[in-house]
Amino acid sequence: MAGLRIGNGYDLHTLVEGRDLILGGVKIDHSKGLLGHSDADVLTHAIMDALLGALSLGDIGHYFPPTDDRWKGADSLKLLDQVYQLVKSKGWQLVNLDSVILAERPKMKPHLPMMREKIAAVMGVEPETIGIKATTNEKQDAVGAEGAIAVHAVVLLEKV
Repeated sequence: MAGLRIGNGYDLHTLVEGRDLILGGVKIDHSKGLLGHSDADVLTHAIMDALLGALSLGDIGHYFPPTDDRWKGADSLKLLDQVYQLVKSKGWQLVNLDSVILAERPKMKPHLPMMREKIAAVMGVEPETIGIKATTNEKQDAVGAEGAIAVHAVVLLEKV
């Protein structure tokens, strides 16, 4: 089993007015967007942290610190590409990814196929390799009060 690694990632960003809502590289029509230094794509951020965690390579803040203006407004899919290139350079590849978006609104289901396609394209894998689900927090906590969106992600990597 030394040829397999599991990593998990988590991210949460506050919803605010005046920002685009971008998840998995998909711009979603909504009255609020996620606050962050980059495009604040919590789905992609959680995936990057899962990839890095699987190989004990730290977290995205180490590679793309919010104090560095190079990453201001950055497209998180481009950051994902850099992270996955690092994973591949270490001799690993993605077996599968599973994730869950926690959001009360907007409804995510119509957007999930495009998110899967965009993430799969960046990583050079089939969309079937990318699992993305969505649920609500039943009106509990900041997510349930529509003040934030959170994502949990898990990846399985194999040595090549």
